[in-house]
Amino acid sequence: MTETKRNPILIAIDHGYGNVKTPNYIFPAGITEYKDEPAMATDTLRWAGRWYAIGDAHKEFIADKTADEDYLKLTMAAIAKELLRRGLTEAPVYLAVGLPLTWVGQQKDSFIRYLTQVRNLEYTFNGRDFAVEIVGVEMYAQGFAAVADRLKEFAGVNMLCDIGNGTMNIMYINNGRPISGQCYTEKFGTHQCMLAAREALMRTLHLKVDDSIIEQVLRTGASDVDEKVVSIIKETATDYVAGIMRSLREHEYNPMLMKLWFMGGGACLIQHFGQVDPQRVVILDDIKATAKGYQRLAAKALRKRGVIFEE
Repeated sequence: MTETKRNPILIAIDHGYGNVKTPNYIFPAGITEYKDEPAMATDTLRWAGRWYAIGDAHKEFIADKTADEDYLKLTMAAIAKELLRRGLTEAPVYLAVGLPLTWVGQQKDSFIRYLTQVRNLEYTFNGRDFAVEIVGVEMYAQGFAAVADRLKEFAGVNMLCDIGNGTMNIMYINNGRPISGQCYTEKFGTHQCMLAAREALMRTLHLKVDDSIIEQVLRTGASDVDEKVVSIIKETATDYVAGIMRSLREHEYNPMLMKLWFMGGGACLIQHFGQVDPQRVVILDDIKATAKGYQRLAAKALRKRGVIFEE
């Protein structure tokens, strides 16, 4: 890497199964390898002599994000987007990242090693050459990071439910204090709803429906397709949301005793297909909230340690 006197840039990345988020960008967590430069891809990555299309699908759920190199390549893409926003193609970088609540303890060290396995990354993204030095990684609990700056709003007993594409993370926050013994991670993400909708459409209408149509109905409650298709997707989503509420009750959710907070990509399903009391249920609809939370927490931690960096 060319010598540079720049201060490190702090870049936060939420490595979701459905989408990768930074404080300023969001793109699908899909990656496909090609022998030559992909002609139709929106985002392309060239690294170690190979070409990849970034964001052309969603990544299949795997409990261990270090099982392959996909999240390393997606990290390169996220860094490139954030650096280009600053007019840079070369910089030392601090990463602020996270893992599901109950996985942080077991997987923290391995994920940090994974992200720093190549300290000096040289690659091409969308025709621009990048030289990035990973100088450090800050790790946080997914979901909680998004609300860490607003804990004063969590008076009394609260349940925080972060619904992602692959997992659903649940945490109790009582009087602004997270309860470490009451954190749960379940494989009940929105991808499960997608799979159920696909199966229902095939079983009922004998149709193979493009995922983009299903996703549009799940996000907005409508789509410009036959009403029978929309109806089946909506019925499936309603059943999925009912399943979420059953799961929360199994973890002792009681609307008489606590407030319920929803966040993550699945929060829109609660909005469109759930029957909840707006006085007792809060929906946080900023899908980049976790990445922004990582950024805030990491900035605070680095300043406390006297580290000089740029945001």
